[in-house]
Amino acid sequence: MAAKKIITDTIFLQQKSKTATRDDLKAAIDLKDTLIAQKEAAAGLAANMIGINKQIITFYFGSLPIVMLNPKIILASKKYSTKEGCLSLTGLRKTDRYQIITVEYQNINFEKQRQNFTGYVAQVIQHEVDHCHGRLI
Repeated sequence: MAAKKIITDTIFLQQKSKTATRDDLKAAIDLKDTLIAQKEAAAGLAANMIGINKQIITFYFGSLPIVMLNPKIILASKKYSTKEGCLSLTGLRKTDRYQIITVEYQNINFEKQRQNFTGYVAQVIQHEVDHCHGRLI
């Protein structure tokens, strides 16, 4: 397991992440391993949170850690306001999210996928995709 240190440098975290390629598979595995190591504190992570400026996220779907490469939210509905925390930031912060989202992404085998998510999992994905775009809550 190659769990990494969580980055708290907001200047680095606000940079837009680059497209992930097959050369970034080790980074994707490290990110998933870091999520597993942070299971008590984190529902999801983005690669920039471990110092890798690539569009890779991981999150729990039930008890299963899922990795998405180059995720794009293509549909979103049922907007609501909430407060979120982040391992890279202190405290809770207000943000708007969507109850239902559709995401296009590549899985760990670089196969294109499209999937719908709802509720808390959708919220976590939106938070991590925001990280990929350099947006902090």
